[in-house]
Parts: sequence; structure tokens; C-alpha cells
Amino acid sequence: MKNKISTLLFGTALLFAAGNLAFAQDKTAKIGALSDQSGLYSDLGGPGSTLAAQMAVEDSGLTGKGWKIDIISGDHLNKPDVGVNIARQWFDVEKVDVIVDVPNSGVALAVSNLVKEKNGILLDSGAGSSDLTNAQCTPNTIHWTYDTYTLAHGTGTALTKAGGDSWFFLTADYAFGAALERDTTAAVQTSGGKVLGGVKHPLGTSDFSSFLLQAQASKAKIIGLANAGADTTTAIKQAAEFGLTQGGQKLAALLLFISDVHSLGLNTAQGLNFTETFYWDMNDQTRAFSKRFQERMKNHTMPTMVHAGVYSSLLHYFKALEALGGNPHDGAKVVAKMKEIPTDDPLFGKGSIEPNGRTIHPAYLFEVKKPSESKGPWDYYKLVATIPADEAFTPLDKSTCPLLKK
Repeated sequence: MKNKISTLLFGTALLFAAGNLAFAQDKTAKIGALSDQSGLYSDLGGPGSTLAAQMAVEDSGLTGKGWKIDIISGDHLNKPDVGVNIARQWFDVEKVDVIVDVPNSGVALAVSNLVKEKNGILLDSGAGSSDLTNAQCTPNTIHWTYDTYTLAHGTGTALTKAGGDSWFFLTADYAFGAALERDTTAAVQTSGGKVLGGVKHPLGTSDFSSFLLQAQASKAKIIGLANAGADTTTAIKQAAEFGLTQGGQKLAALLLFISDVHSLGLNTAQGLNFTETFYWDMNDQTRAFSKRFQERMKNHTMPTMVHAGVYSSLLHYFKALEALGGNPHDGAKVVAKMKEIPTDDPLFGKGSIEPNGRTIHPAYLFEVKKPSESKGPWDYYKLVATIPADEAFTPLDKSTCPLLKK
């Protein structure tokens, strides 16, 4: 009987060891770049995010160590149901391990829930809603690049303290716009300002005339654009046609990307203040990456902070896989390892990932240069202020993430 027990235990140990060996030797990973590939957010994410993912794979060095890493891409069309259906197909059929990018907060929040259900990983660099690491946080999602708290407390606080103490919002009518207006309102009021009103506009509208007339009539000093991408550029162009800034009101582009500034041109965009966490011309490392990126992009654009976030978040993901000795295909386990390792990459510098999944790094308040100040193509920003990493995102003691509850 004793020998039988010993044999059974030995057999169990062998099975356990074999399972661990199989895990340690599993050096495969599959990445799904889920983005708006053709609509109003395609310039800030889209094909550029897929390229950024490819560059991260190349720069990680893992393929040279025997890893097989595949990338696929999909277009969520800015529709939560489409995004969820693609993600479900990827997990169930394509065996995707990690989804990256996902601009549009409505899509991102829906996909985040599915990722938790499938025990996959979401590394979100495109969506803005701070709810991703607050009320709707999960053990499987990391929010990398920016969020509505960062934008609000960067641009909103700075402009209010500089004298822009009355606000009116033009808000995109979906999750991101609502979160950005909410967070900016809190920042403005904390800084002693007041909100005189606001109006919601449909996503992707081509006519802002009625909304701008309401903003003009409000007499607010600051017109806060709680939108993104083509919505932001269209609103800014039409505001110039209406003469809003000539009348003494100032536009606050609460989320602005370098692709937007390029589309607008310096004549139209000059003087805009906004908050970002990455700019291609910050230092030698950001310039080196950005020039490589630009050379490989068909339209030769410089990377946005969303593209930078895809690249950096994947570099950190690969570090976690190496630290684990292989890919366990267990999303929560890999995310937990990512949180243990301090972040350190050429685009965002040193930082960390908090227990709620929020990546912490500095943010920057920029102003768009005048045409006379620009020294060449894509030389668009001047730095106004640096927001330290510990001030740029929601403090943990104010986070409503359920993962933080004991």
C-alpha cells in the first residue's frame, strides 16, 4: 500500500512538473490591435497602432530568443457591440492573448468586461475614460497613456488659474465626453471657477454651428471641447469661422493629438493649450523612435501618444512574459506580474502600474506654436509645464476601483 501511495505521489509530481515545463517552454503570444481603422479616430490610432505593436515586437528582442509573436488587427467602427464581437472572436477562435489600443471609451469599457470574462488582457492606450481604472476597473485591464482625470487636471486647472474662470462645454455624446466633462468640471470648480452650461453633440457630426452659437451666447471665457479626433478639429475650424476667439472667448481642446494639429495647421491651431503624456520631440529617445515610426507610416505622420502607448505597454508586457519564464495564457496572472515590475521605457520614462491598473508617468501641458515659432515640419508644441507622475492621475485614495477594497 505504501509503495502504491509513493508511486501515486511520484506520478502526480511528474504531471505537475510536466505542466510547469510546458508553461515555461510556451513562448508564443498573439496580439490584437483593436482600433478605429477608418473613421474619426483612425489618425490617432488605427494603422499607426498596428505599426507601433509591430515595432514593440521587434524591439523587445523576443523573436530572437525563440518566441513566436503574431499580430492581427480589427476595426470596431466606434460601436461597442462590434468591438465586443471582434474581441470575442479573437479570444474564442484566434486565441488572442492581449488586446491593445481601443480608442472610444464606450467600446473600451465594453471590451474590458469581456476581457475579464475571458481572462485575457486589455492594454488600453486609446480610450480616455478614467472609469477604466476607477468604478469599472478589472484585474485584466491596464490603462496606459492618459485619461480624463489627467486632461481635466492638466488643462482645466491651468486655464482656470490663469483667469479662465467661467466655462461652457461642447461634449461628445458618449462615455468619453461625459467622463471628460465630469472630470474637468470638478477641476474647474476646485480651482475656483464655475461652469455656465454645456451642450452635447453627436459623435462624428459635421455641423457645430448650433452648438457654437450656444457657447458664444453663454459669454463663458473658456469653451471646453470635451471631444476628440475629427470632432475636435471640426469644432475648432468652425469656431474660427464664427469668430469666437476674436470675440474674447478661448477654446480649450481638452484632448488634442499631434495629428489634429497637423490637420488644422498652425495658423488655426496656434495658441491652443492642451495636455499630453508624449511628444515626439521631447528628447533623443522619443525622436529616434518617432523618426523610425514616421519612415514606416505610409502617410509619414509622427506618432501620437496613443501610438506611443501601444508600443510602451507591449514592451512592458513582454518583460512580464520573460519574468514568468513563458506565457501562461492567464491574463490576470500576467497583469499581476506587470504591476510588480516598475515601468521604464524610452517614450514615457520611469513609472509604475498601480493596483487599479493605472499606469503612472508624467504629463505635460503644451501650447501650439505660432507659425513664426516653428522651425520645421511637425515642430508644433512648446512646453508650458510638466505635471509630475504622482499628480497626473487619480490619487489611489480617491479611486473607486473595487480591487482596492480590503
